[in-house]
Order: sequence, then structure tokens, then C-alpha cells
Amino acid sequence: MFRRGRQNIQYKTSEQFELMRKAGLIVAAVHEAMRKAVVPGVSTGELDGIAEDIIRSHSAEPSFLGYDIGAGPYPGSICSSVNNQVVHAIPADDAVLAEGDIISIDVGAVLNGWHGDAAITLPVGRIDEGAAELIEVCDEALWAGIRAAGSSKRLGGISNAIERYIEGAGDFGIVEGFGGHGIGTEMHQDPHVLNYGPAHSGPKLRPGMALAIEPMVTLGSPDTAELDDNWTIVTADGSLAAHSEHSIAICDDGLWVLTAPDGGVEKLGELASSRARNA
Repeated sequence: MFRRGRQNIQYKTSEQFELMRKAGLIVAAVHEAMRKAVVPGVSTGELDGIAEDIIRSHSAEPSFLGYDIGAGPYPGSICSSVNNQVVHAIPADDAVLAEGDIISIDVGAVLNGWHGDAAITLPVGRIDEGAAELIEVCDEALWAGIRAAGSSKRLGGISNAIERYIEGAGDFGIVEGFGGHGIGTEMHQDPHVLNYGPAHSGPKLRPGMALAIEPMVTLGSPDTAELDDNWTIVTADGSLAAHSEHSIAICDDGLWVLTAPDGGVEKLGELASSRARNA
């Protein structure tokens, strides 16, 4: 069984990583469906229905539906954050996507008690150059952080790699106050994974750790505000925001990206665990 160490980090066995991989592949299936379904004229409520159907068809449950962090139970199976919405936007039938929008879709699935969690930002039809660059920078910052998990001694190495990538890419804002987390038998566990900070800070990275890494990047100020629904986080200056996330496992022989269809092999190369390479 898993054991908890200092900072209440849950360390998993290789068999438990296998269980998390099954949940991660359900999340990956939802994202693949979202890539096809996100078109002008579709509502975020419709997208939510598609996601829930896929999750339940795999005998899993949506991690987000009914989740409560003090604002009341979350009413959707996905978070569907459009344009200046950063995270946690509630899907609705009257929230209809238009040509040129961008949408961040965050989704979690729990199967046999183990969670998977990942997010993507997608274009709605044809988008402008700035929006496209924002999506690319956010996604590549995510992979910079994941690679750092395979080469750094401490958690701060992940945070610092994300920060350095974004700052090197241009004039983008790194959202503060939100970030990644441990994941396992609960969707949110220790440790909190910042998207900025010194490389040599935080707990040691060890085999058995599972982390959800998730940069959030803006085209303007990093400052945010919360809407009256007590969930939706928006950019304070109205600028566009993007959000990318994967759940990863730190194995004895490398990294396994639990929510990537190929386990992270293409992006990680030799950093990928044999579990990913042999899948």
C-alpha cells in the first residue's frame, strides 16, 4: 500500500501507478473527443455532456462533479474556461463558443478510487497569432516542467523550469495563487506545485510521487479576480489565458505521463519510463 511521508505526500507502488494510468487514459479520451467537438456554435454545456458520457462509459466517475472547496458542490464534469477565464469556469448551455475564441478544458476522472487530471487549451476555429502563441507557450511550459521532474532533485526544479520557459518566450503573465498538486486517491494532495520559484526549494522528488503539473499563462497581467459564482477565475485586465496540465508518475526508471496517450514518450525521449515506452 501507499505510505505518507513528511508534508503528507502519498507515495505509490508500481501497481498503484498502473491503476492511475487507467484513470489517466480516460481523461486522455475526453481530451481527444474535445479536440473534435470544439467548434463555433457548440456550448460548453454540450461539451460537459460529452465528457461525462465518456467518463461514465468507462465505468469511472467525473472527479469534478460535486467537488466542494467551500463554494458549494461544483456542478459540472469539466471546467470550461473561455478567453479571459483562467480556470474553474462552469459549463453552461448558454455559453456558446464563437470563431476566434480559445477554451481551456480541465477534466478529471476517478476509477476504482484513483484519479487522473489534465487540461488542454484549444482554438475555436481560426484564432489570431497572439492567441495561438499563448497556447503554444503554455503547453511547452508544461513539458518543460515535466522534463524537470526527471532531472531535478527538488520540487522547485519543476516550478523554476516552468517560470524560465515562460519568461524566455516573451511578455507573458504567470498566474499566481494557483498551480499543480499531488494526485492519487484524492484529486488534490500535497505537495502544491507552483509555476514559479527557486529551483532548490521544496520536498525532494522521489520515485512513488504522482504530480499534476499545470501552468496557467496570460497575454497580459498575471493578476486575477473571482466571479460571483465563487468558482470562475478571470484575468483582472481581461487578457486571454491558457491552461495546460498532465498527471505524471515518477518511477524508478523515469517519468510516466499518465494522462498522455503515449505516456509521454514523444516529448520526453530517454526521460520516459520503460512503462511508457513499452505501452
